[in-house]
Amino acid sequence: MKKQIWTLRGLNFSYYATTAVLMPFLPIYFGLKGYSSSQIGLLMMFGPFVAIFAQPLWGYLSDRYNTSKLIIGVLWLLTMLSSVGIFYTSGYVWAFVFMLLLYFFMLSSAPLLDSLTIKATLQEGLSYGSVRMWGSMGYTLIAMTAGIVLTALGGVQHIPMLYWSIWVLPFVLLLFLKDDKGSGSRISFSAFTSVLKNRLFLWFLFLVFILMVPHRMNDGLLVLYLKDLGASDSMAGWAWALAALGEVPTFALLGRIMHRFHELALLGIVAVLYTIRWMLYAWITDPTLLIWLQLTHSVTFAVFWIVAVQYAVRLVPESMRSTGQAMLSAVFLGMAGITGGFVGGYIKDEWGGHAMYIFGAVMTAVASVLILGTHAYLLRQKKTSGL
Repeated sequence: MKKQIWTLRGLNFSYYATTAVLMPFLPIYFGLKGYSSSQIGLLMMFGPFVAIFAQPLWGYLSDRYNTSKLIIGVLWLLTMLSSVGIFYTSGYVWAFVFMLLLYFFMLSSAPLLDSLTIKATLQEGLSYGSVRMWGSMGYTLIAMTAGIVLTALGGVQHIPMLYWSIWVLPFVLLLFLKDDKGSGSRISFSAFTSVLKNRLFLWFLFLVFILMVPHRMNDGLLVLYLKDLGASDSMAGWAWALAALGEVPTFALLGRIMHRFHELALLGIVAVLYTIRWMLYAWITDPTLLIWLQLTHSVTFAVFWIVAVQYAVRLVPESMRSTGQAMLSAVFLGMAGITGGFVGGYIKDEWGGHAMYIFGAVMTAVASVLILGTHAYLLRQKKTSGL
């Protein structure tokens, strides 16, 4: 099991390292091709939207056939092939098609990797965050150095060479991963539909959607906002490096104390902190200060993700963990992604980045009221049933 834990640490490290090339630098790459903010927002987020349908499907197949390793390997190979189309075709339509395919495959592997991580850490008596933080470390390393490497290679247009080189490590580590064969019992379609009838789980996913739309908007458009304010390409990379770096201590330590609090109470606090974060992004126009504000990722996204993963797993049957995790990722990456990317891009084009972040603050303020209200309602229901 210790070998499995270290393999999963390496896989998290290397998988998230590959994404550190895409998020900071693909918007710049597409900007060089002359696309507008709304077009780039759509390119960056429509692929995750397809994950609404793709991730639960792959999660269901993993649960049904009791294999995650094979499916992850296939998804990563298809991710690589899709990236070839992005970099070696011209025209917005082709970029749209291949970005859709890339995210369709790449993002579908994340909940499967999370599912393996959760099971291995539970068996070893470790926290999920103690392994997941390695993903943040990998992301930080590449985000900090990618700008320098791309400059040495001749510019952002040389993304393909860097991106494909990083993918070598996760493929090698995947060979050493012990597959999760589960209990051997196959999941029926009726078990899958039972998750869809779980009203509390579906309401939780709705709350996640409201809370994460501004976050996903920031994921796709922060780099363009920084460029508008005069930031360089390397500064854009540092913005995401600091965000990922801020996640590390939270992933490492939160698991030790979060059992003292209800998940919805923590998510309500996170929603309030997100509201403050987006208001600061709207008011501050110094790109250097905005980059340092990315460290607030540690008390917003990092806390959100650990808590949301734990709550999603708790709300569904143990045999459906991969499916539940996939549905959570589909809402976060898919529904929230397409809404944040397109709506945020439109607001930025029409009224500027300031208005975009004001919109984000309003949404997270609404989310805080709904989440804390739900928590209060559930507590009252529990006390009533106890009587």
